[in-house]
Amino acid sequence: MHQVPKDLPIEKALLIEPYGCSKHCVDRADIQSEDIVVLSGAGTLGLGMVTYARRRDPKLLIVLDLDDDRLAMAKKFGADLVWNPKKMDVVKAIMEITDGYGCDTYIEATGAPESVVQGMQMIRKLGRFVEFSVFSREISLDWSIIGDRKELDVLGSHLSPYCFPYVIENIHNGNLQTDGVVTSLYSLEEWEMAFEKAKGKDGDLKVAFKF
Repeated sequence: MHQVPKDLPIEKALLIEPYGCSKHCVDRADIQSEDIVVLSGAGTLGLGMVTYARRRDPKLLIVLDLDDDRLAMAKKFGADLVWNPKKMDVVKAIMEITDGYGCDTYIEATGAPESVVQGMQMIRKLGRFVEFSVFSREISLDWSIIGDRKELDVLGSHLSPYCFPYVIENIHNGNLQTDGVVTSLYSLEEWEMAFEKAKGKDGDLKVAFKF
């Protein structure tokens, strides 16, 4: 059980659980101050990762997403660079800014198989790959990249153990940014509209009910 401050708005309190998952994922990545970090996916959970990863102070934090509005939010939340893989060759771009070395850490938070392959291509030898997403289909990947070619650390992340106290405190004091993540609040009587909005076809991130 965790106590939520009485003056914490519902729009912020709603993000405690997803941000807890985001924190745990970034903690698994063990980001250091000299790391170049690529975070793929700027949905609700990805944005939680961005604002927390910024507090870990990596050398460079790059966020990838196919939605330019989400990339704009990622920039506000602390990303140094935001790239749309539909509009540019992000693997080539990483290699250019790292002199062919690759990124130190890649966090996958999209659930798209293409993002996994993309990450394996751009990560450096002895780099760290953290997989957060749930996938709707199996992914085909040449596993020799992990062992023979790059000797990678591949980690999984899913829930939020021991993360709630930190997240509650830092959402409350403003250290973790939340503005604009909850895009719509509905009454229970509006449940049909809420579920339609939750599909994300209109660009919504977090949709919730307010009692």
